[in-house]
Amino acid sequence: MEIAGDQQEVDGLDLNPDAAFSTSSRWRHSGRRLYLSQCCQEEWMKEIRIKERRQREGDATSPLAEPVREAATMVCSALRRLVQVHVSLARKASGVCRGHEHRPATPGAPGGVVELLGKSYPQDSYSNLSRKVLSKVGRNLHNQQHHPLWLIKERVKAHFYQRFGGRSGTPLFSVYDNLSPVVTTWQNFDSLLIPADHPSRKKGDNYYLNETHMLRAHTSAHQWDLLRAGLDAFLVVGDVYRRDQIDTQHYPVFHQLEAVRLFSRHQLFAGVKDGESLQLFEQSSRSAYKQETHTMEATKLVEFDLKQTLTGLMTHLFGDGLDIRWVDCYFPFTHPSFEMEINFHGKWLEVLGCGVMEQQLVNSAGAQDRVGWAFGLGLERLAMILYDIPDIRLFWSEDERFLGQFRVGDIEQSVRFQPLSKYPAVMNDISFWLPPENYTENDFYDLVRTIGGDLVEKVDLIDKFEHPKALVTSGLPDWCSACSL
Repeated sequence: MEIAGDQQEVDGLDLNPDAAFSTSSRWRHSGRRLYLSQCCQEEWMKEIRIKERRQREGDATSPLAEPVREAATMVCSALRRLVQVHVSLARKASGVCRGHEHRPATPGAPGGVVELLGKSYPQDSYSNLSRKVLSKVGRNLHNQQHHPLWLIKERVKAHFYQRFGGRSGTPLFSVYDNLSPVVTTWQNFDSLLIPADHPSRKKGDNYYLNETHMLRAHTSAHQWDLLRAGLDAFLVVGDVYRRDQIDTQHYPVFHQLEAVRLFSRHQLFAGVKDGESLQLFEQSSRSAYKQETHTMEATKLVEFDLKQTLTGLMTHLFGDGLDIRWVDCYFPFTHPSFEMEINFHGKWLEVLGCGVMEQQLVNSAGAQDRVGWAFGLGLERLAMILYDIPDIRLFWSEDERFLGQFRVGDIEQSVRFQPLSKYPAVMNDISFWLPPENYTENDFYDLVRTIGGDLVEKVDLIDKFEHPKALVTSGLPDWCSACSL
């Protein structure tokens, strides 16, 4: 595993990671295994501190000198060294704010309780939230004025307010940007027709408070409730949570904007020649082009309105002359479904997913006489493209040198991010035995984020080894970390 940090001295301490451990520190002993489950993290840290104290006192007989403890110490000590020397810088780089810290029981410990946003959630075998992720709940970057994500949200809102007005001149689309990120598994999956065995439900990809509650994986989790409340045109903006790899493009918390619009028969066919004779529904067979309950005329008009709406939005954000293409795809809650790609600076970039809403979902929410479309986009993805921001972790920074670049008098003003760091990254590596079962790479990524915070810029698996006799596997991740100064 390679760890990278800035090649410099802070407060007289050499930050070259070779001072923490050598790049040649790799062990291949079949009896040494490193278990990386979330429930072990706190215990490891306690044991490491006890071991360090005993070593200082000269106690060479510490029972913590077992191979598993040695492996855990190697992983944690290097990261702790970087974090401790850079504590003030890490707070700026990662944007950690003590005002939003939560103090739950040990994450993932059955029988414990997680206190979150004023409510208590009993933990069970599903619980897998890390303290790092919990510290982000309630930050609501999309609602912080002049934050780049806030700028994108406000630009989208402004476009919809200007483009779509109600009869009395009020905005057609309602906006909900402060809904709780804690939802039930029914809201996040079942209400959207996601099958019980669908891979998107896996613990390895989601953050569960317990078997029945989780941090939403998409803003679509609120779709059914808002439809049930009688709304037929709305935007939902919020933070969403997914376990993911460590690099400049992925983070366990990001922000989505969701839109839904429903049409009655009169609304959809108004202005269409002979529209009085056209119908929304029929009983036929499902094809690649339509659902079994929709007429072809209704499907094509909904699809046309959706694509026209999104083309107008992207033109508003990126300017005229934008090349756009539509790629057929699959979502459980829309059919037909599409991904929208734009050609930006000579590269095709996927910016959102969309489609004609599944009528079964619409019917279950009480809008049986309507058809509609929905789309969802990532605010970070758009902001990184529009403002030339190279690393998704920068959105969590509280460094004035970052935030100050987006304090503009007009939300439509062009902004180009100016880099902060002047130091190159350095690397180191380490290897360890993997547990034989109940392990995913996201378990390890959560451990790294919990210990190293946002100083760790990237983790790659660069090698694997399986012991021919013991039949255990060793992984060799590659780490890169650096600080912005």
